[in-house]
Formats: sequence, C-alpha cells, structure tokens
Amino acid sequence: MRAVVANGTGGPDVLSVAEVPDAVAGPGEVLLRVHATAVNRADTLQRQGFYPPPPGASEIIGLECSGTVEALGEGTTGWQVGDQACALLAGGGYAELVAVPVGQLMPVPAPLDLTEAAALPEVAATVWSNVFMLAGLGEGESFLVHGGAGGIGTFAIQLAAARGARVLTTAGSEEKLATCRELGAEVAINYREQDWTEVVREGGGADVILDNMGAKYLGLNVAALRTGGRLVVIGMQGGVKGELNLGALLAKRGSVHATSLRARPLEEKAAICAEVVEQVWPLVAEGRVRPVVHTTMPLAEAARAHQLMEESGHIGKIVLTV
Repeated sequence: MRAVVANGTGGPDVLSVAEVPDAVAGPGEVLLRVHATAVNRADTLQRQGFYPPPPGASEIIGLECSGTVEALGEGTTGWQVGDQACALLAGGGYAELVAVPVGQLMPVPAPLDLTEAAALPEVAATVWSNVFMLAGLGEGESFLVHGGAGGIGTFAIQLAAARGARVLTTAGSEEKLATCRELGAEVAINYREQDWTEVVREGGGADVILDNMGAKYLGLNVAALRTGGRLVVIGMQGGVKGELNLGALLAKRGSVHATSLRARPLEEKAAICAEVVEQVWPLVAEGRVRPVVHTTMPLAEAARAHQLMEESGHIGKIVLTV
C-alpha cells in the first residue's frame, strides 16, 4: 500500500509517499480502505519527534480517517465489507489501508460525504470527551475555547452553542473572529489586540475553559474561571511548565484537568466513540454542527499540508484525500 513516511524527524520536507507493507486487521479490528484523512497539530509534533505513537500503534502518522470496510479481523462483528465509516486512530491514517479497533469505528453521519467525514473523528471525540464527559458543560453555562478558528475550536464552538452554552473564544485575526461568530460564538476576542482575560472576567468568567496553550495560559485561565469553574488543558503549544496559583484556584473552588486521547485504553476510546455517535451525530444530521474544512489536498502533498498547518493561517481542518 502507499503511505506517507518520514525520513527521520524535522520539517515538512521529511515527508514523502512510499510503498509499505499492507495493514492487516487483527482480532477485534476492521481493515479500512482509506478515502481521506485529516491533519492535526499532533501530526506535526510526531513528525518532529515530539509525540511518538503509543506502544503497538502504527508508526504511520494520522489520527483519523474515513473509508470503506475492506475486511474484518477474527471475532469482529457489527460491520460488513463495503460499509462506509469514519474512525478515530492511534496512528496509521496517512495510508491507503489502516487497521482500526472496532470500537473506534463510527458510521458516517448524514448528510456528510466521506471527505467531510474524515474531518470529524478526532475533533468530535476530543471535544465531547473533554468538554462534556469530563468538564460537564451544561446548558446556560459559559464556555471559553482558545483557538476558535482551528479544527478543535470550530467544532467546539458549534457543539457548545447547539447544547445551549454561552460561547466565548479567542482568535488572532478579524477573518477568524468573523468565522467564530458565524459558528455560534457570542464573544470573539482578538488575543493580539485585547486582554482576553479581562474581557472574559468582565462577562462574569467562564464555567468551562478548553485550552491548547498549556503553560503560557495556565494562570490566566485560572483567573478567567468562574467559581466552580473547570479548566481542561489538551495541548502545550505555549510550553510545558507553568506556575499554578493554588490560592486562586482554591478561592474559586476550581479544578484543572490535563488530558490526552491518543494513548487511552481501547475500552475508554470505544466508550467515547459510542457517546459521540449517540449525542453528537444527531446534531450533525440536523445541520446544527458540521465539520469546517479549509482545504483538501492529495495524500502526496502531505508535506505542504503540514506547512500550511504550521503557518496557522487556515480555518478549520485540512483534509488529505487518498
């Protein structure tokens, strides 16, 4: 099969397409013929050598995909050859074939096609598991998501708004802020020109914050929480070591959670995917939530897609068609 391989670690130019051994479905797995995959920030970190796949996962980059069931591993039920699906992966998406644990395979939600569906699994599972399963965002609460114009942000804004939350977000350009408002953000803050912490606090603070910056925003996020607020950190773009003012956190009776999705046990990821299908896919079918796709490119242009991701000028997801 063809797959994107990395010639060592480094910049986007280490990526190229090569022939590699075909993926094979093991017990409890489904072999998917990949139609499309999507680029995530974690993919660029893996390429640089900072985010290796968990033990046993494919070394090939790619955390989500869509495609058609090619074969079933021993003991696998619930799917048939020829079924269309999208999948949450621990790796292997940048390829023609990928083996997927059956619990991480999800139907393509109507009315999406396979290309659009490739942009859903990682963002849907990340947002649902962190904002709703973990932080328990409720109707009428205030929700702040940083990087509102990215893949995670565009999905989080829509899902939180659809479930009755008041949504606030940050972004770095007027074009991105306008998109965030169109998707359902009530308050969109230009972090390059405004003190976003002050804006959030003036509005009463946030009940839940979803943060991809890590250390750089740790203290600021705690300051922006309401009493009883929940901060969920899912990225470290702003550094790995920060200072936490426990006095400020205690005064607000707040909590800080740091989570990742890729290395979770199979049963946990299966439970998340099942809830996504039950709770999120109906909103997609109703048109209240949709993937935002910035552009599509052929798999052979994975290096260019990574460069585009790292330039941070995109809005939504970058999809690679296989």
